Amino acid sequence: MTDLFPDAGQHMAREIAEAPAVFAASVAQRVTLPDLTGTRAIYTVARGSSDAAANILAYELMRETGLPTTSLPPSIFSLGPGVRLDQSAVLVVSQSGASDDLVRSTHGARAAGAKVIALTNSPHSPVEAAAHATLHIGAGPELAVPATKSVIGAIAGGMALLSALIPAYAPRAAASARAIQTLQGKDSPQTRAILAALLGASHVYVIGRDTGFGAAQELALKLKECCALHAEAYSSSEVLHGPLQLVTNPLLILILDTEAPEVQPSLDAADSRFRAAGGTVFRLRPSDAGATNLTPAAAAAALLILTYPLALRTALALGHDPDRPATLSKVTQTR
Repeated sequence: MTDLFPDAGQHMAREIAEAPAVFAASVAQRVTLPDLTGTRAIYTVARGSSDAAANILAYELMRETGLPTTSLPPSIFSLGPGVRLDQSAVLVVSQSGASDDLVRSTHGARAAGAKVIALTNSPHSPVEAAAHATLHIGAGPELAVPATKSVIGAIAGGMALLSALIPAYAPRAAASARAIQTLQGKDSPQTRAILAALLGASHVYVIGRDTGFGAAQELALKLKECCALHAEAYSSSEVLHGPLQLVTNPLLILILDTEAPEVQPSLDAADSRFRAAGGTVFRLRPSDAGATNLTPAAAAAALLILTYPLALRTALALGHDPDRPATLSKVTQTR
């Protein structure tokens, strides 16, 4: 436990509250893209929360464009000579646009033949300067060390990219923004019960599928950095193998359900198996708080808007200041 500042968590609370409006503004931005004719693959480059947002966007991009989309580790460029990237697009997601390895990756991807698109929250950043085009997260200053509204804005910015690539996607993105805005000030009906469970938890699994897996990665990261809780993210397609065995110890399971029809059988199987094995299971859905008519990426954003307050409240109850995690800083320099 620590002695908290009187304003502990106030930045994070305010930034979570701003997230629905950030989503709406970012998804509606006008996008000018380089010529992507002949693109055969899309790669994302990011770290931390930005990488979770990139994972969410990868599933949406693959579903909508039919192009393979996957993550490249920044170390390919910061520690090595890079890889050939002709006939590809690279989406560099960086809230600060200043991390050295992501700046190197942007230069390296461009030199390797890719059309590079920056998705950043800092205008005129080094990543933006090195890219062919920029999408704006548009979250404004984010003072808490844990990223929240900028993650939501990054997801929306990727959806704006899709709207520019596929005009038929744009009305769905706009409808999602309207639904996201209805979440302003709302909690999941399970918030109190989940908070009580988190306060007694030693180990947490966060489970999702498709875009929900990226949301699970982000929530698990927030539980670690804000609450110092051991949390792991799994796809429901993988968790029933070796990881299921850990339910023999006290284990809290949070299932993030985007409500996409195709992911229901996998999530149902994980839900029933963990309950049967004695795990404490909560399943969260955007519709629990009234948000419907969402694309899968927007549903993942909605789940984060609903669960970020859990990380905030758990951190404060455990004596941590989520605005100022003791060992973390806003810009991580990685080589």
